[in-house]
Amino acid sequence: MSREVVFTANAPAPVGPYSQAIEATGRMLFLSGQIPLDPATGQLVNGDITTQTTRVLDNLKAVLSAAGASLADVVKTTVFLADMEQFNAMNGVYKQYFPEETAPARSCVQVARLPKDVAVEIECIAMRS
Repeated sequence: MSREVVFTANAPAPVGPYSQAIEATGRMLFLSGQIPLDPATGQLVNGDITTQTTRVLDNLKAVLSAAGASLADVVKTTVFLADMEQFNAMNGVYKQYFPEETAPARSCVQVARLPKDVAVEIECIAMRS
């Protein structure tokens, strides 16, 4: 099995022992969870769950692009929320990136705490055609 690290400066750099993404077998992409960090400043974006979700999905989109893929190639996402009461607001942004008729499989869970106390983190798996 081939394995290649994917990195782009257009998404936040890893801050620990992990990669932005790993490409496996030439087609499968496993993306690390993204939080709402601005890749230009390395700082958290200010704002509500919709602002944070937009930044998170833009970060995922940038990592996918660096690997020669797009959101259309995503087959599975996992959404981590600090507060499930914010699901509808997050979902309103999410469906702008993933139209319902072609949306990937998804899990969404509430967690006790996220890095830097953000409201949302999303990871995904994609398969390039």
